[in-house]
Amino acid sequence: MLVAVLKRVLWICTLPPLIGTVVPMMPGVVPPALSIAKMNQDSMQIDSQVPGIGKVRPVFGVASPGAPNDLGALNALALAVGSKPRLVTWYEHWGYDTNFPETEVSAVAATGAVPEITWMPWQPLKVEDPAYTLDSITQGAHDPYINKRARQVSAYGHPVVLRFAHEMNGDWYPWGVGVNGNDPGDFAAAWRHVHNVFSATGATNVTWKWSPNVLWEDMDLRSLYPGDRFVDQVALDGYNWSTVKAGSSWQSFREVFEKSVTVVRDITHQPLFIGEVGCPEVGGDKAAWISDMFETLERHPEIGGFTWFDYDKETDWRVASSRDSVASFTTGLRKYRYR
Repeated sequence: MLVAVLKRVLWICTLPPLIGTVVPMMPGVVPPALSIAKMNQDSMQIDSQVPGIGKVRPVFGVASPGAPNDLGALNALALAVGSKPRLVTWYEHWGYDTNFPETEVSAVAATGAVPEITWMPWQPLKVEDPAYTLDSITQGAHDPYINKRARQVSAYGHPVVLRFAHEMNGDWYPWGVGVNGNDPGDFAAAWRHVHNVFSATGATNVTWKWSPNVLWEDMDLRSLYPGDRFVDQVALDGYNWSTVKAGSSWQSFREVFEKSVTVVRDITHQPLFIGEVGCPEVGGDKAAWISDMFETLERHPEIGGFTWFDYDKETDWRVASSRDSVASFTTGLRKYRYR
């Protein structure tokens, strides 16, 4: 036990600082002396992301298209808002990705960010798929792949956040309860199995992030929680869908997350983050929404940070969807980072 604790503390000491220097600018305007590397020179230090060791400074993260292979969009966002994200998230599918992309992950880490992999056990777009039921994971059908990935992550040796099977309380992925033959309790069992496989390989450089969607219908989040022994951080994914989806309407950041934060805090006191968030231009004032988001985060320091979903997908969620959006984000981020 003492050896494990010492390893954990040594790993914590390798974490890069999560907060960078803010340099206000308008989108597309880059001062000649400014560079991604320069932004990191005066980065503020954090104590730790582990409960009981220190207070976490707020984290600015981004889910960036192209990452980890192409960091062009990531770098453009950093320059637009004058701050480097300290967490970079991307999505990997079990049906496609067989090897840990160490070279690309190292490139992300070289920007000063902690790499976060949203690890998705499916063949994309197949919600009903007997090959990827939760029972199939728990019973070891995928152990050769999980073992291989665990050994590769362990060999990499640097911090990696693993967001396994996110939004498990929804019905749009094959690991959701109530779809693909999954029963209550199956998710927690599958999570613990994957965690145990990693532990057996000595992959102590992994931070495990449990990330449900904001409350969805009557799903009981407590039944989906694997337990504090198997989870290092928790996060919530939520969006202001406005009129993008049928039946949805404009919601403030508080309206999207407030009830779900309360529910999660009744389940666990592990460090809490916003795992994905976004707002569209349609249906309201995106710049004002972003300003309100940062003001709300300021009032709720129990939320340790957020990851902006910077994709043009169902709608244009990107920070750079407009100049007003960029300006609002830049101003809010500057204040938030130095709270």
